[in-house]
Order: sequence, then structure tokens, then C-alpha cells
Amino acid sequence: MNDILGVLSAPVDPETMARLHARLAREAESEGLVDVAYTVVDSPVGRLLLAATPKGLVRVAYQNEDHDRVLEMLASKISPRVLHAPRRLETAVREIDEYFGRLRRTFDLPLDLSLSHGFRQLVQKHLPEIGYGQTLSYRQVAELVGSPRAVRAVGTACATNPLPVVVPCHRVLRTDGSLGGYIGGLDAKTTLLNLEAAA
Repeated sequence: MNDILGVLSAPVDPETMARLHARLAREAESEGLVDVAYTVVDSPVGRLLLAATPKGLVRVAYQNEDHDRVLEMLASKISPRVLHAPRRLETAVREIDEYFGRLRRTFDLPLDLSLSHGFRQLVQKHLPEIGYGQTLSYRQVAELVGSPRAVRAVGTACATNPLPVVVPCHRVLRTDGSLGGYIGGLDAKTTLLNLEAAA
């Protein structure tokens, strides 16, 4: 008995742990046991958490949003079956890299908009209509979605966008041209707008 406990409590080197985790992820995915796969990537706006369901990309989170808290939210709102499974997000990672490398202007990823509902989801569905390197005001977006008086609600929809960068709420500015708020912070918003303006 003590021999078994000794083996089980022995430290495992990081390389072995990484191999075991990768195997667990592969087997869990092949058995359909992963409802939310995630990975974390470096970008010019900091580390981004990318999460996907079988329907598509469901969340992009900035580091300032606290990735652990975001994963807890995904576990409570979507499913507790959340696993670090980078293979499922390879296309999303490639497209994000291409975007930041100025090789991509639009994303071709399937999206899962289930974290938003009603008017917020409607606005978020229309945000990709704002072209790369262009901006609209909150008022113009309200008009775009057919609710010209819903300027504040458009602001809320942008502020709660679960897919920043991919669903380009950074392209929405105040009527006076100032930045307004942004989930990733104003430095990130400025970086994204400058990246697109330089193309």
C-alpha cells in the first residue's frame, strides 16, 4: 500500500504532465466530452483567451477580464465541461495571427453568439458590417440595426460583446469621434484602430 501511495505522490515532470494533458484532451474530444475548448494566445493587445463550443467561437477575453473568472463564467453559463484544448482552436488562432499581421481583414470563423440575447445579440451580429479601417458612431449603429433611438443600448451591446476583436466593437466611436469605452481598455482599442488605419 505504501509503495502505491509513494508512486502516486511522486512529483511528475512538466513534460510528462503536458503529454498526459494532451492525451486527456484528445480522448475527451474524441468521446464528445468537451463542451467548451479554450486556449490562450499572445497578441499586440496582450494575452487573449479564445474559447469555442461545437457551434463556434464563443468568447474572446482580454487579460484584464481575468481569464480564470471568464472560464468560471463559461462553466456556469454553458457547461462545466471546459478543457484547455488548443487543437480545436487552431483555425481561430491562425486567423487572429493573420489579423494582427495585417494579412486578414475579415474573420471566417463560425461564431456562437449564445452569450448574448435580444438587442445585444442583434447589434453584435451587425458589427462585422463595419468595414476594416472604418468606424461608425453609436448613433449610426443604432440606425443600422433599425432602432435609431437606442444609442445607449448600442453602447451596452458593444461593452458586453463576448467576442471583441473578431466582432469589431472597437470600430464604434462616440458621435464626437472620441473613443468611448472598450472591454480591453482604451490602449487596446487604440492599437486595433491604428493597426487597421495603417493597412
